[in-house]
Amino acid sequence: MSKKTFGYILVGLGVVGLVVSLAADFIGIGSYPGINGTQLLGALLSLVVALIGVWLARSKADQAK
Repeated sequence: MSKKTFGYILVGLGVVGLVVSLAADFIGIGSYPGINGTQLLGALLSLVVALIGVWLARSKADQAK
């Protein structure tokens, strides 16, 4: 698997994680009403994963050795 493909996968996972973290109360998995620390931590980690994915997706293609 190339870096670019892995980057796209990370972007997708990061975006899904971000949406789930921020919408936890609406989809019924939130433990407290409103945004709490766990949701913010999940959103932050998801954002970091997505940004790493963007960085990998924008990197140059793997060069043959």
